[in-house]
Amino acid sequence: MRKGVFSGCRVLELCSTIAGPVCARLFADFGAEVIKIEPPTGDPVRQMDGVKTEDELFSSSLLRNKESVIINLKTEKGAELVTDMVACSDIIIENFRPGTMERLGLGYDVLAKINPRLIMVRISGYGQTGPKAKQPGYGAICEAYAGVRHMTGDPDRPPARVALAVTDYLTAVYAAFGASMALLHREKSGVGQIVDMALYEGAFSMMEQVTTAYSKMGVIPSRQGSRLAGMAPNSLYEASDETYVLIAANNDATFSRLASAMGMPHIIDDPKFCSIKNRSINCDEVDKIVDKWAAKNTGAKIVNILTDHDVPVSLVNRISDIFDEDHFKARSMLEEIDHPSGGRIVVPGLTPKMSVSPGEIIHAGPPLGADTKKVLRRILNITKEDLELLEKENVIIDRSA
Repeated sequence: MRKGVFSGCRVLELCSTIAGPVCARLFADFGAEVIKIEPPTGDPVRQMDGVKTEDELFSSSLLRNKESVIINLKTEKGAELVTDMVACSDIIIENFRPGTMERLGLGYDVLAKINPRLIMVRISGYGQTGPKAKQPGYGAICEAYAGVRHMTGDPDRPPARVALAVTDYLTAVYAAFGASMALLHREKSGVGQIVDMALYEGAFSMMEQVTTAYSKMGVIPSRQGSRLAGMAPNSLYEASDETYVLIAANNDATFSRLASAMGMPHIIDDPKFCSIKNRSINCDEVDKIVDKWAAKNTGAKIVNILTDHDVPVSLVNRISDIFDEDHFKARSMLEEIDHPSGGRIVVPGLTPKMSVSPGEIIHAGPPLGADTKKVLRRILNITKEDLELLEKENVIIDRSA
């Protein structure tokens, strides 16, 4: 038994790339038994490292704490194996295009008859219903559809891409939250349900301020670059050593401390800078003042001065800077674990921090198919002879050492 709040909960993961696997990993990090069912070719995320290497780096973190089972769902016996596993599982997470699970004979109507307590988490581009439901959609596509991409980048340039899978991770958290609510509901009712999570809706949830403003005022905001709309100073400023510092003096008290830190306490009395609204109206002038001051100091000096004056500030850290940061280490956000190919690898630590029921990282993401026979014997009591027959028929593949 694992420790963590989801100890005793069995999760089947039929997912690829990012949003679905992240959702399942959240359960795995906090005690759930997560069985990742992969096709013979494996989850494409195993090849999405972004660097030239034969080692699987990204998936070592993304698939951590899980077991990997290869089942060919395109075979009748493969689909039957999953059905049998559903009978003794709590949650199944899938992120196929809507309709795929039904074609495989694994729709919720079928699975709920076998296990009425089953919770099915369905992650897709546009959700299970609506006119766009069956269209393919990745996180970046759904950011564009939800209006997020229009808000990203500099105002004088085309919409920019965030170089991280922001929408996938946010959607995964929403999906895990939905599954957790479904578990609580099941405790009261005894029945499971579907959690229908769309990538575009995860993205659109960040458009809350934009939505209300447009509905009332018809305002279509433009890209702000490094600025926070309606707030000044809250932007990037270049230091004398060509590093960038983000300074956020959002309220009057903080701006007053910033003014003192810059040696200009008198500007808080200027009518143009005396309130949040007035600083927003005159944001170009505010930024010029902060820019001029920042350009005379190194990034490290700016951080030290403003930290001493209790002004929110940070260098724009590179990953190499983060590896030197004591705070990341103190909060266990740089966890070193064994890599399946040998040696050690650092992965992001657990989040959130739980005072009574913390999670744990027990191992890196396993090699493809490393646990197939072991899991099927443990869960379904399939004999050694039957497992060998399934392997000969290309229903399963076991790649254990």
